[in-house]
Amino acid sequence: MNDKTDLRILKTKKNLYEALLQLLEEKPFEEIKVSEICSISLINRSTFYTHFEDKYSLLDSLIKDLKTNLQNELKENDRISNTKEYYLEVIHILLIHVEEKKNIYVPIVTNNRNSIAIDMIYDTLKEDIKMRLQKENRSNIPNEFILNFYLGAISYVGIEWLRNKCNYKKEDIIEYLKKLIPEDI
Repeated sequence: MNDKTDLRILKTKKNLYEALLQLLEEKPFEEIKVSEICSISLINRSTFYTHFEDKYSLLDSLIKDLKTNLQNELKENDRISNTKEYYLEVIHILLIHVEEKKNIYVPIVTNNRNSIAIDMIYDTLKEDIKMRLQKENRSNIPNEFILNFYLGAISYVGIEWLRNKCNYKKEDIIEYLKKLIPEDI
């Protein structure tokens, strides 16, 4: 019985997420009403409020799910020892992540004034790079400076790529960055 309950909860969340994303394509988040989300998802308001406090907690849950997914993808990058390869792989992972979830990111990032998705990407990359720098600590440049330099470059390239509807091929971006990132610091 517990598995069925869990599946129903997952299905409810999925339907609510999809309804929210559909509405985000049409209008800013601030103008969306819980009743509209419920109507599109075919879920009654009491069920909505069983799972979420309000539309903000729904969006927060969606973003947390994205963050967990991105964190898991970045963990695969832990095996790389070369600094240049590490940063190139971080941007590659980010671009694939964003491309695979474009249907989620585009409505949140391009049609809305809040920066919750961008902040999540930034924070997740920051955590990953910070852990990497704490392991390495081989440079005479302060870690905080290195963190800000690479974090700014990687996050800005990835976010602008998304905002501009992926106007460059991922492979081209990686080739450009190969020329810009030094072999080791």
